[in-house]
Amino acid sequence: MTLLALGLSHTTAPLAVRERLAFPPHRLGEHLSDLLTLPGLKEAAILSTCNRTELYCTTSRPDRRLLIEWLASTQSLPAKTFEPYLYVHKDAEFIRHLFRVACGLDSMILGEPQILGQMKTAYRAALQAGALGKILGRLFQRTFSTAKKVRSDTAIGVSPVSVAFAAVRLAQQIFADLSQQTALLIGAGETVELTARHLNQQGIGRMIIANRTYDRARTLACQFRAHAIALSALPEYLPQADIVVSSTASQLPILGKGAIERAVKKRRHKPIFMVDLAVPRDIEPEVEQLEDVYLYTIDDLKDIVNENCQARREAALKAEEIIAMEVEHFLAWLRSQGASDTICAIRTQGQYLREQALQRARKALRRGIPAEQALELLAHTLTNKLLHLPSVQLRQAGIHERHDLIVAARELFKLD
Repeated sequence: MTLLALGLSHTTAPLAVRERLAFPPHRLGEHLSDLLTLPGLKEAAILSTCNRTELYCTTSRPDRRLLIEWLASTQSLPAKTFEPYLYVHKDAEFIRHLFRVACGLDSMILGEPQILGQMKTAYRAALQAGALGKILGRLFQRTFSTAKKVRSDTAIGVSPVSVAFAAVRLAQQIFADLSQQTALLIGAGETVELTARHLNQQGIGRMIIANRTYDRARTLACQFRAHAIALSALPEYLPQADIVVSSTASQLPILGKGAIERAVKKRRHKPIFMVDLAVPRDIEPEVEQLEDVYLYTIDDLKDIVNENCQARREAALKAEEIIAMEVEHFLAWLRSQGASDTICAIRTQGQYLREQALQRARKALRRGIPAEQALELLAHTLTNKLLHLPSVQLRQAGIHERHDLIVAARELFKLD
């Protein structure tokens, strides 16, 4: 049986290719059932995110063509449109790849934690579809425990490595409890959306989203149960904001020193944490001269992000060591499964011989033989039956000079 992974990711394929191979979550069960009809396929799972699509399986026919043709048929695409971007991992390399993906070592942002949740979703989908067996099921469990160990034993996920995340972390340092704070986000692009997501995850008390186009602000606000406003309403809402994050495409500053000074007075000098992630800047540089205002620019945060990226790279080296050890542990378990059938057969034979000896001892008791004598008969009979066949085989091994078998027997029964 071979462990096989086939897929593509942001490291090998452009977005235009990745999005055409994506699997909708609500149809994963259907696709897994279809995948399991391929010849030789025993177990399967599908991981599909914006950055990767990967098929995981155990198979007696490790033929990548079968999986490629299945992908092409399922997604209604010519194989030549995506085949050049594919990679294949088998057995030990597959296990290592799965561990690295779950730990965020193969992610666009090193160490990001979202991929582990996405992998757990893929696991649950495969479990519900009845597509997991003993090997792949055990591998997923080992993957999750390895990711947990990497998170707890290294600093891979401690330091923020995006300006949006860095901004939220800084806000947490200034405000002990974000659930008591109001955040005002200006803009509706990717950076503001990411900031809103991080703030939401950290339990921000209230969120306001302002944008030049009100409909875009409302669309984004609906995702996070936030309040949408137009830019023209900023003077009214600015005094309510404890945290201000701005990222627009405006060529001129949106917030001037005077407007913020008035807001601070209305706040009775409660501090405002402001982050300007725009280029050109949305907030006039002179704002940093104001008391009770903490202003950071994208350059300030980039320095933090660069330092943290280095910290994560160092943590990744430790993570790779943990993964290498966990791969060996799983391979050892996998190798042990090769002896399972033999162990079961030995135990079955032993149970059969025990039952025969027990029946003979019971008959002796019924004939009136003393219990102690019946026990001796049981022990004698069982010992003879258990050792008869191995003894015969070892004598034959001696006759035919099968010294390897004799050495193996001495090791198996620890006769040395």
